[in-house]
Amino acid sequence: MGRGDKRTAKGKRFKGSYGKSRPHKDASIAPAIEAAKKAKAPKAAAAEKPAVKKAPAKKAAAKKKTEE
Repeated sequence: MGRGDKRTAKGKRFKGSYGKSRPHKDASIAPAIEAAKKAKAPKAAAAEKPAVKKAPAKKAAAKKKTEE
C-alpha cells in the first residue's frame, strides 16, 4: 500500500489521477479560495514596478589584422 496502489491517495498523487480517495477541490472550500485569490490580485498588480529598460549588450571589439 504505497505509491503503486491506485486505491490510496498516495498512489493517486503518484499517478496524477483523481477519484474517490483523492477528490478535486471540495465544493464548500472552493468559493472561499477563489474569493481569497481575487482579493490578493489587485494588491499584487498595484505593487508591481514598471519594467526597467536594460542597456544593449556590449559587442566584442573587432580584432585588428596584423601584417607579418
